[in-house]
Amino acid sequence: MPRPEAGPDTPLRVNRAPVLTLWAAVVAERLGHPPDTALSLASHVAGTAARAKARRLGITESHPEEARAPLAPRHETVRLLGRDVPVVRDAAGTLLAASGGEAPTPAAPARAYVAKAFGPRLGEAREALEALAASLDPERLNREGFRLYEAFRPEVPPDARGWGAKGELHLRRIREAAG
Repeated sequence: MPRPEAGPDTPLRVNRAPVLTLWAAVVAERLGHPPDTALSLASHVAGTAARAKARRLGITESHPEEARAPLAPRHETVRLLGRDVPVVRDAAGTLLAASGGEAPTPAAPARAYVAKAFGPRLGEAREALEALAASLDPERLNREGFRLYEAFRPEVPPDARGWGAKGELHLRRIREAAG
């Protein structure tokens, strides 16, 4: 039996991580970063949030030796959604999030991840998020953006059962928040 077509008020079934990745990329672009930099920074923000939640849920553990490890060389940082993201430049000079020391985090995997998660409704989701981002001045958006995400993110169980679960993302709520 064919599935009914999605309308503008039909929620998307999606995991929280790609929603945060797309939102952080939209916010980074609103702050003036080019798309590849924005996706790289967004990937770092979403990954950091996922690791913190995994530790809170007891899915992964913090390792005492990590806490005692020597500090990595200092990086320039970019503030995004309340997080300081270490950054480096790739061979072409593009500013990207630093992963594992000096290695830049490429944008392509984040782009593919978000495209797969949102499927044919990626453009629709991006438009709603861009409208919300445009409704606030960049400084306020960066400061309050994570709280905004918490207000519209998909609902999933708050415990380990919610880890990796898809929830409903209501684009209507995002559009209404944009005013």
